[in-house]
Amino acid sequence: MEKRDGHAATADYPHPFIHRVKMTTAQRVKGIILGSVLFPLRMTLAAVFFLLMWPLALLRSAGLSEEERSRPIVGWRRWLLHVLIWSLNRAVFFCLGFVWIEVKGRRADLKEAPVLVVAPHSGFMDMVVLTPTQLATVVSRSENLSLPVIGALLEFNQSVVVSRKDPESRKKAVAEIKERLTSNGYWPQMLMFPEGTTTNGTVLMKFKPGAFLAGVPIQPVLLFYPNTLDTTRWTYKGTTWVEALWHTTSQVYTKVTVEYLPVYTPSQEEKDDPNLYADNVQKLMARSLGLPATDYVMEGRVPVRKLGGLSLPVEPPAKAALALLRRDGVAVAGAMAALSSVLVSCHSGARDWKVGGTELAAILGLAEPRTASQICTLYSKGDTVDLRHLYLGLASTSGLMPFKSLLHVAFNMYDPEGRGNLPAEALSGLMGALLGATQHDTAQLFTTTSRDQQLTEEDLLRVLTTHPTYQVVVNEYLKPEEAGSPPPDSSSTKGKAVNNNGKMSNGNTTLSSDKKID
Repeated sequence: MEKRDGHAATADYPHPFIHRVKMTTAQRVKGIILGSVLFPLRMTLAAVFFLLMWPLALLRSAGLSEEERSRPIVGWRRWLLHVLIWSLNRAVFFCLGFVWIEVKGRRADLKEAPVLVVAPHSGFMDMVVLTPTQLATVVSRSENLSLPVIGALLEFNQSVVVSRKDPESRKKAVAEIKERLTSNGYWPQMLMFPEGTTTNGTVLMKFKPGAFLAGVPIQPVLLFYPNTLDTTRWTYKGTTWVEALWHTTSQVYTKVTVEYLPVYTPSQEEKDDPNLYADNVQKLMARSLGLPATDYVMEGRVPVRKLGGLSLPVEPPAKAALALLRRDGVAVAGAMAALSSVLVSCHSGARDWKVGGTELAAILGLAEPRTASQICTLYSKGDTVDLRHLYLGLASTSGLMPFKSLLHVAFNMYDPEGRGNLPAEALSGLMGALLGATQHDTAQLFTTTSRDQQLTEEDLLRVLTTHPTYQVVVNEYLKPEEAGSPPPDSSSTKGKAVNNNGKMSNGNTTLSSDKKID
């Protein structure tokens, strides 16, 4: 089998969401010389062809009513403008250095496979696949409609748009996708990237079920770049999109291969279970690529690994928060003692669990408010952080509190009435606080842990420490950063101390493994 692009999992690439272009000195010098000429030339030519698509895209729907736009475009608007946009699309990528597009296999027609699923997803330049797929219809974020040129092209493509912030929009998009895929050729062929985000090519991520909801046959499509330098990738961390564009256009040419695999027809069991259908297609494509099929996904802006329904963050935010505090010379024990006193007020209902960057800086006594804002962004998209998440994260990562004590404190935080058991929604909040990532589905853990719909601290401790699936949470994700050795600042600081049984005090109130917050 032809060697695919990608990396082996190493210390440089500990997870699939990080990628850096690695070049020798000679390659870097060559890139600078060629890039100084090719980059501006290619970008100028690509921009010209890209802008030429704008009026043509607008022309396609000009003068049509809302009802006419809700149906497939036909007539001259279809056959003439489609050919022109397709040609300009190919010209854009030709200018960027994609001189040849090698195609293997045969693209199935609309009746054979209403949807094409493409993987692996490398970056924004994967849109090159639109040329050999004849501008198949795509799914896009609704926010992209407001972008110059891109918005017009999405309208031209009659794309399905969805707002990630609006649940109703997602439901409407799902219904529209199902309708199109089951239209028996009425709507054009669709194209989806089931991974939902880009990776460094070390694995194939868990497929989202969107392309498989309708239960219709699909055609798997492999997309890869068999080049000496892997320049096209743009991931969660590492090489930026500007650098990816520079490095790619600085090459004499960039090879890309599109390989159509045989059409996959789902069984009845797969039709009834879109997640099973998605998993089986993922495994098939992973075997063809010679990559492992994994449970990695991107939830919001956070890369996670799925395990027993839980979302385990690839990069626990508490570790980054701990590093920021230490960078600013803040002792972890002191920070936790300060948080402890505030948590007492939160528990009594006197204040909200969430605080903004300014308030967090005041609580922790940070001289640099920017650090507090950075900590907030680790935990949420907005400039806020749930103090329970921060406190429990620092306690587990620093090793200042053994897990049994940590769980006891967490349980008390989510059992404010002291009933001794938690409902299902409280378990979701508790696990989210321990792991530092929102938990959307803890039903499996609740079922495994609870007895007669009653979840006690003892049962949760037992399952998390003995169950083969959930042991991973304790042994890997809640493992102290420096296991086996005391933290460098675990004695005392600024009059606030922490002792070995997990009890912390600031002289007025106490939060401990022995006493509830009351």
